[in-house]
Amino acid sequence: KGAKYIAGIDEVGRGPLAGPVYASVVIMPKDCIIEGVNDSKKLSPSKRKELSEIIKAKAIDYATGWCDENTIDKINILNATYEAMRCAVSKLRIKPQVILVDAVRIPKIDIFQVPIIKGDALSFSIASASIIAKVERDEYMDKLHERYPEYNFASNKGYGTSEHMDAIRKYGPCPAHRKSFIS
Repeated sequence: KGAKYIAGIDEVGRGPLAGPVYASVVIMPKDCIIEGVNDSKKLSPSKRKELSEIIKAKAIDYATGWCDENTIDKINILNATYEAMRCAVSKLRIKPQVILVDAVRIPKIDIFQVPIIKGDALSFSIASASIIAKVERDEYMDKLHERYPEYNFASNKGYGTSEHMDAIRKYGPCPAHRKSFIS
């Protein structure tokens, strides 16, 4: 009550065997409605990309943070997720009074937080953040695919598909792989 700026934050990329974990935070206008915004996992890649551009254009502020695979291996995926979230929040030009978070409470943030179970499906701002994070991480994984095409990151985005597992067995891990996940 009385909060002028309410942000939503979400992460993508906790489960893959390769690549960074990304988190995006977004502050949307209170009366903003964008048709089709939903949990990023429920949208096609083309719809996510389209919505990401609309969300960015309408947002009061947004930012993205990430932690690479080396950091994930050093501090574990949960702590790397929190670090990516803190990084995203620190990049905001406008400090929100409240952050709506998908299911967790982010340590070491001095902003009031409201964890919401299944928040990416229930909160417009969390879903918006989810979409931005997913699009940006997917674009990064497409670039990794250009460097390491044998792992087909353009298709699997680093997740442990059978094709990806076969490539790891055949070629071994590349520098983008999370060693703690595939050892």
